[in-house]
Amino acid sequence: MSVLVGKSAPSFIANAVVNGQVVEGFSLDQYRGEKYVIFFFYPKDFTFVCPTELHAFQDSLAEFESRNVAVVGCSTDTEMSHWGWLQVPRNKGGIEGVTYPLVADTNKTISAAYDVLVGEYDLNEYGDLIVEGELIAYRGLFLIDKDGIVQHQLVNNLPLGRSIKEALRMVDALQHFEENGEVCPMDWEKGAEGMHATHESTAAYLAKGK
Repeated sequence: MSVLVGKSAPSFIANAVVNGQVVEGFSLDQYRGEKYVIFFFYPKDFTFVCPTELHAFQDSLAEFESRNVAVVGCSTDTEMSHWGWLQVPRNKGGIEGVTYPLVADTNKTISAAYDVLVGEYDLNEYGDLIVEGELIAYRGLFLIDKDGIVQHQLVNNLPLGRSIKEALRMVDALQHFEENGEVCPMDWEKGAEGMHATHESTAAYLAKGK
């Protein structure tokens, strides 16, 4: 599994569904210099854990937007599959009401670039395509800063849902560091004290029982 932290987020151009409308030529590059991005992958449309995550991001969308963060989802389904799932009510397992972009990684290249693709493929000696696994995405999440640099990544296996609170905490920690030059210790939350990157600062912080 590649570690993309500290590197430029891989660029792509793909179809997506944005606020219920199919959009061609969607790219994260549109946010460069303007917004932070939470870019997350999920395994499949019309499944079980996935809608809980997609709705949780939607329910917290105002929190992300207040922090100047764009939320973007992605799976290896087609844009028409995304659109169809959006037509299904929430109480029937659908994602009706989700407004943020859902990218269609139909050819699997985006998942491969972010190294969250489950399974492998190759050609055998006869030129036949050999596939191991489903070629869907793990539950990857990437926090990308306004310069397009990945500052945080988290990858869960398929059965393990994520924490929206943790995603927000990472955004707050990054912005606290950028604004104040202070690093954020374990379990730091917005409004708490940060630390200056010195041994003296660490000792003083620990002495307070923080």
